[in-house]
Amino acid sequence: MNRSTAHTDVLFVGAHPDDEYQSLASFGQLREREGLSTGVVTITRGEGGGNAVGPQEGAELGLLRETEERKAVGTVGIRNVFYLDKPDFWYTLSAPLTAEVWNGAAARPADTLERIVRLIRATTPSTVVTMEVRPFNQHGGHQEAARLAVEAFRLAGDPAAFPEQISREGYEPWQPATLLTQNWGFKGPVGPDCATDGARDPHTGLPLQGYWSGVRSRAGTTWAQVERDAARTYTSQGFGALPATVTTPTEQLPCEWFTVLAREGEALRAPVREQSGLLPLYAEFRDWARQLGMPWLANDAQPAYPPHPATGVPAVASAPVVDGKAEPGEYPGPRLVLRHWEGGTCATPADCSAAIHLSRHADALYVLMRVTDDKKGAALDGAGDCKRHWRTDSVEIDLDPDGASDDTSTTFKTGILPYTAGRGGPCAGRDGDNRQGPAAGTAPGMTAASTLTQPYTGYTVEVKIPLGDLPATADPARLRANFLVYDSDTQDKTGQSRLAWAPFGSAQADPYAWGALLLPGYTPAGRPAGPAEIPLEAPRSQDSPASLAQSRRTGVPLAAGDRPA
Repeated sequence: MNRSTAHTDVLFVGAHPDDEYQSLASFGQLREREGLSTGVVTITRGEGGGNAVGPQEGAELGLLRETEERKAVGTVGIRNVFYLDKPDFWYTLSAPLTAEVWNGAAARPADTLERIVRLIRATTPSTVVTMEVRPFNQHGGHQEAARLAVEAFRLAGDPAAFPEQISREGYEPWQPATLLTQNWGFKGPVGPDCATDGARDPHTGLPLQGYWSGVRSRAGTTWAQVERDAARTYTSQGFGALPATVTTPTEQLPCEWFTVLAREGEALRAPVREQSGLLPLYAEFRDWARQLGMPWLANDAQPAYPPHPATGVPAVASAPVVDGKAEPGEYPGPRLVLRHWEGGTCATPADCSAAIHLSRHADALYVLMRVTDDKKGAALDGAGDCKRHWRTDSVEIDLDPDGASDDTSTTFKTGILPYTAGRGGPCAGRDGDNRQGPAAGTAPGMTAASTLTQPYTGYTVEVKIPLGDLPATADPARLRANFLVYDSDTQDKTGQSRLAWAPFGSAQADPYAWGALLLPGYTPAGRPAGPAEIPLEAPRSQDSPASLAQSRRTGVPLAAGDRPA
């Protein structure tokens, strides 16, 4: 290893390309003001994300996102990005599920951790920076990346941890001094003095370190503007739609905040506030924090979930005709109104609003969703691009068969486009659930139809979902659900507003937040739950010219793998 090229003063550990972008103003300042270099560890290449610029998906999309990331971080002088070649499957809130997927393919339960420890020993940073470790409303990949970075920070200096890296590969133990986690949720002071305010994290009381984005770079622009220029490089993720210029007055620009977890190689201690009645995912996080010896990280981890909406689904004697219209008697139940959940607030009900009607006939759930919308989004190709529906106008139906899911791998989720390119009709697929892909193959009994108003003021989507298509037996007293609308008013494959029946947190991915559907009179046929089918395709560093060149230059093996003796 050539330490002069592999060494970095600051090492950021994230899950996907673009996870570092909201910290680039800080890393740029560290380079210009203090001469500190930054390197980036990206565990996956984000091939499970959306694509706003083309049809690429899977490994091809991951390599595209690598190119975007390398260009973006290069804006602030970051030269080295180390990819670990782990699969990015879909948006989950579960760190345990993410860990299982990342390590399962390698059949080594500590494989990802071992690689990050190796990278710390190879790059010898004084500071490790990672993502928010707390679970609520956080991508499971972000959580797991943070957990791994915290564990690796503690292990890299221990010669008993992964000793073959020392005895066989020739690395030396290395203990970084400082450990920071991004704190995007902290809304602290703004302006030139925010970084010296002495702010503390409200959950743990740990100190916060801030970097003011209004500082001028050597180029003469604020670091907020430099960061915006870099962010717009991530075009596949829709960031190219961000305004080119930061218009916030300089004196009102915020700090980028980081929670200080450790200094001088030792964890900073904080009071512990125990929570009772924790749901399984939050209890698992509490147990992890305790085992780590930092139980204060779990303070306030579980939010106060609001009361769940609930409704009965009336049974009807005749099956509704799935034609995108509500005929008399088909939907005798109450009208359920969706509320703003995420993104920009709809300017008026005509801009975006929605209501749903439900009924059941025999073993099938029928859903009618009426959406008011003033402007069409991009019309996707129904044959080749009926996926990642949130990029344009669409609806989503989420069903947890027995109300016991901790993540969406045991649920049924379908996204439906009300219109497609070439004046095509609706198309439907499943994503982020027990089984992904076009509905024809993943939910063969499901049918969908839509009608659009002329002139366009919105659309209606009608869906039949056989309860037998769910991944487990539907419990008539415990079935949970959410109904969502994604609104786009642009042609760049990005959404602007989102509505939901149960609009709390990550409403599309958190079964704990979903509402209750009661099915009076329904007697299900019992059947075993089906295992989740999770995509494991991931691009490899050996197929990336940039990664190959970096490995030759730094001496760090591809994907931070074993170094030959």
